[in-house]
Amino acid sequence: MTADDTFSRLDDDDYPAYTMGRAAEMLGTTQGFLRSIGEARLITPLRSAGGHRRYSRYQLRIAARARELVDRGTPIEAACRIVILEDQLEEAQRLNAEYRRAAESANPTAAA
Repeated sequence: MTADDTFSRLDDDDYPAYTMGRAAEMLGTTQGFLRSIGEARLITPLRSAGGHRRYSRYQLRIAARARELVDRGTPIEAACRIVILEDQLEEAQRLNAEYRRAAESANPTAAA
């Protein structure tokens, strides 16, 4: 792997760049919290060759959202479910907008 390959991965939201310890530190939480949201299947960290959990920036954003809910008193299982549903809703809305744009461009007179 070249230096250019390494630097290009740093911009990748899905690249598992953070160890469990670093991820917990960045989120201001414990490693146990990260294990718990993994067990609840909110996020699935990748594993290094040595079997250590590695987290991406995208996963850290999801974990941060779950932590906000837990900090407000939501049970961890419910917080994970809420975050999953929010993510699914956002994706469905994105797809609907794409379909709407495609339909409008295919039939511009119907949109007017």
